[in-house]
Amino acid sequence: MTNIEIVSAAPQERRAIACMQYALNAIVAHLKIVLRIFFRGDAFAAHSSSRWRPDAQIQASIMLAVLAGVLSMLTGCRDFSLDAKPDGDIAPQHLFMFTSLHASAPATGVTAMRVNLGRRIFYDPHFSKNDSISCNSCHQLAKYGIDPGRPVSLGHDHHPGDRNSPTVYNAGLQFAQFWDGRAANLAAQASGPMMNPVEMGMSGPDVVLAYIHSRPDYVRQFKEAYSDQKDPVVMENVTDAIAAFEGGLLTPARWDKYLEGDVNALSDQEKQGLRVYLRSGCAACHAGMDMGGNSYQKLGVYRNWPDQQTDPGRLTLTHQARDRMYFKVPTLRNVEQTGPWFHNGHVQTLEEAVWLMGKYEAGHKLSTADVNAIVSFLHALTGDIPQQYIQPPADEAPPSKVAANHNGQWQNIHHITQPSSQEGQ
Repeated sequence: MTNIEIVSAAPQERRAIACMQYALNAIVAHLKIVLRIFFRGDAFAAHSSSRWRPDAQIQASIMLAVLAGVLSMLTGCRDFSLDAKPDGDIAPQHLFMFTSLHASAPATGVTAMRVNLGRRIFYDPHFSKNDSISCNSCHQLAKYGIDPGRPVSLGHDHHPGDRNSPTVYNAGLQFAQFWDGRAANLAAQASGPMMNPVEMGMSGPDVVLAYIHSRPDYVRQFKEAYSDQKDPVVMENVTDAIAAFEGGLLTPARWDKYLEGDVNALSDQEKQGLRVYLRSGCAACHAGMDMGGNSYQKLGVYRNWPDQQTDPGRLTLTHQARDRMYFKVPTLRNVEQTGPWFHNGHVQTLEEAVWLMGKYEAGHKLSTADVNAIVSFLHALTGDIPQQYIQPPADEAPPSKVAANHNGQWQNIHHITQPSSQEGQ
């Protein structure tokens, strides 16, 4: 079926196409895991909590891919009525592509030490070139992990970045990090902004480690959190600690209660919005535990996106023409709180964002009533900020004389280390 035929298809046929597209996305996502395991072997296992052998992982991934496709075809694509009552409860078989989220369990032991260390680094502005910004500056945890009101964030020298700062909440659930997916996990992502000359501007790992060594309290924390290592003050542990903290930034919502059987967790209006969400094919990309973040998709599937030159997406990373305008699908969790929206932050209202997705991604024009219904459902994806978990550490002692002295070693390293290439958001 051509794109023109898809756009002009009847609503029921479009839903069938969207459902089959979801099945294909699920299969492709799992096959990518298979290929990653096959070509990287133990490198993948090193980033995974799984202790399976690679061959067992391959077999399991293939089975999951086939199962996802079969379930999509037999369950999700079997019946598009979604029940007759527009504000009634959705039958469980129509929600198979979603998984509920729970708050992270309190960390204990060594894990708690690493979480606390990562939290401290996250809030510390000394990990930027002029001690002016921290991770929290562009991903404000009290504001749902974004830089509210800014299309793109400003770096240490007040220069704007290239892309909108995505939320760090629930980011650990996603299959890759950054808008173009260039980091495989939270730890791989953590050093990018530090070394980015536009963002935090640190000229290299040596500068980061020199600052840590200038703080006896930091060195002590690293030795306690990584007591099995002779020299724990290394960049790998800096990023590991940040990832340990960010991994606990989870925000379960009323939507999760509904998935677990609490039919009163959603209002009648939100249930109607869920129906429109499903019928419009939104779940083809925004599904799973994180309601997105599990695939790359082209921005402008059924119609060309108006601006394809300013930011061509993954093309800048892979240099493959097929990746033009492909971006990682963002999470919809807390989406009502994370505007402005899209990779460039140019969309100012959630209603406009939904309407644009309907037009360019789903291939049909959503009515005002449909847009409002979907937005109503999206409200149910907003969770509570874990206030206790994100509390910044107490005021600390200033850096030692080596770091504080502008003519000292730490300051000199800033000038002698070559800057890294720009990474962006």
